[in-house]
Amino acid sequence: MKEKFIRFFKGETVLCAALALAVCSMFLVRPDAEYISYIDFRTLAILFCLMGTMAGLRETSLFQWVAQALLGRVRKTGQLVLILTLLCFFSSMAVTNDVALITFVPFAFTVLSLAGGEARERLIIPTVVLQTVAANLGSMLTPVGNPQNLYLYGRAGMSLGAFVRLMLPYTCVSLLLVVVWSAVQSRAYNVPIVVSFGEKVRLSEKAVRLAAYLALFVLDLLTVARAVPCGRTLIITVIGLALIDRSIFARVDYSLLLTFVGFFVFIGNMGRLPVFYDLLQQMVSGNELLAGASASQVISNVPAALLLSGFTENLASLAVGVNIGGLGTLIASMASLISYKLVAREEGGAKGAYFRYFTFTNVCFLAVLLLFAFVWGA
Repeated sequence: MKEKFIRFFKGETVLCAALALAVCSMFLVRPDAEYISYIDFRTLAILFCLMGTMAGLRETSLFQWVAQALLGRVRKTGQLVLILTLLCFFSSMAVTNDVALITFVPFAFTVLSLAGGEARERLIIPTVVLQTVAANLGSMLTPVGNPQNLYLYGRAGMSLGAFVRLMLPYTCVSLLLVVVWSAVQSRAYNVPIVVSFGEKVRLSEKAVRLAAYLALFVLDLLTVARAVPCGRTLIITVIGLALIDRSIFARVDYSLLLTFVGFFVFIGNMGRLPVFYDLLQQMVSGNELLAGASASQVISNVPAALLLSGFTENLASLAVGVNIGGLGTLIASMASLISYKLVAREEGGAKGAYFRYFTFTNVCFLAVLLLFAFVWGA
C-alpha cells in the first residue's frame, strides 16, 4: 500500500499538491455555498472535450500520416531535424504541446535511425530537446495550445483574435530561434540520407472516425471562440465519443481536471482572506511577467497561471510570463516530462546528458525571450 502511494505521488505530484492546498484552505474558510462559484466549469468542460477529441485523433494515425508525407521528401539529416522540430512547433498550436510530444518524439527515434548510427547518437538528444522546446513555444500562440492558455483566455474574456495578437510576436521570435538552433545543431551531421517507411499509414481505413473527430475538433474551436455554448459542446462530445469509441474516455487526463479543481478551491479560499490576498496582490501586481515565469520554474506553468491569476487584473502579461516560463527547468512545463520519460525509456544511459543539454538549451531560450518581452513591453 505504501509503495502504491509513493508511486502515485511521484506520478501525480502536482495533483497531490493541489488537493493538499485545497484541503488545508478549507480549515481557514469553512465550506459553504460560495465554493461552487470558485470552479470555472467552462474551462473544465472545454479541456475535457479537447482531451477526448485529441485522444481520438491520435488513434486515427492522422499525425503519423502528416509526418510521413513530409519526411518522405527529406534528403539530408539537417532537413530531417528541422521538420521533426517544426512538426512539434506548429502542431502544438492545435493539438496541445502534450499531444505533439507524445506523437512526434517516438517518431523521431524511428526516423533518426535512418540517418545512421553515429548521426543518430549525436542528434537524438539535441533533436528531442528542440522538439520539446518547440512544442512548448508553438503552443503559446492559441488558447487551445495548452491548459494555462485556455484558462487565462477564458478568465480574461479576450477575443480569439486579441489573444493571438498578444502572443504572435513571441511566437515569431520563438520560431526564428528554433530554426537557427536547429541549423546549428545539425550542421556537423547534415549528411545525405533516404527516408523510407516500411509501412505507410493509410487514412482511408479510418476515414469515418477521422471525419467524426475532426468535426468534434471544429466544434471545440467554435466553443473556444464563444460561437457555441460549452454545455452544448460537452453533451455532443460525450455522445460522439460514446458512439465512436468508448475507450477514448479512459485516455482523458482526469488528473489534470482534478488539479484545476484543487487550485480553484485553494485560490477561492485564499481570496477570502484579506491578509493573504493583499500580500500576494502586492507581490504579483505590476510584476506579472516575472512572477509568472519565476513561479513556473518551481511549480510548472499551469499551476502558476491558476495560482497567480487570482491576484492580478493584468492577465495578458501573466499569460506571456507563464508561457515563456514553460522554458527553464525540467518541471517548468509538465509537457517537458513527457520527452524526458521517453528518452529515459529508449536511451536509459543518456538521461544525464539529456538533462544537461535540456537545461542549457532552455535557459538560453528563456533568457532571449525574457529580454525580448521586456524590450517589446509585455
